[in-house]
Amino acid sequence: MEWYTLVLLLIDMRSFSSLWYWIALAVLWSSVSHWVMGVPFDLITRARRQDEGAADDLAMLAGINARRMLYISRRGGMWVIGFVCFMLTILGLLAALYGVEFAQAVLLMFAPMVLVGYLTLRLALRVEAEAPAGTALVRLLMRHRFVTQLIGMIAIFVTALFGMYQNIT
Repeated sequence: MEWYTLVLLLIDMRSFSSLWYWIALAVLWSSVSHWVMGVPFDLITRARRQDEGAADDLAMLAGINARRMLYISRRGGMWVIGFVCFMLTILGLLAALYGVEFAQAVLLMFAPMVLVGYLTLRLALRVEAEAPAGTALVRLLMRHRFVTQLIGMIAIFVTALFGMYQNIT
């Protein structure tokens, strides 16, 4: 066997019937809901329990990550938006017009992440403008995590339905 035949046997390009795709989807949404604007969820939980040191760390880390995200968006935001729109267009064309299953699978992973990225950027703007601390910051981050998890549940549900449809047909 040649090397590319081995690779194609290991990585099945029929994504919706591949266990690797579903593992990657679970890891993606688990990671996104754990890291709220770059802040780990356990730090938010400790700050929520009125741990003074954790609350200070939370405010500092949220501020650093908010400024970092806003710096990137202000410096190269138009390029990032252009690249994301290009990738969505290419994936959409491959998925809808040509019926490429791999493109459909990647699109179903990538499209909801664009919405999560937009909401995270909005949260970063709010953190920069208001500079919340303590309970207010915990409330903002917890609300963002809830919305992210809601988007993730809907995305996984839609992906599962579409995957079952693809496997049946």
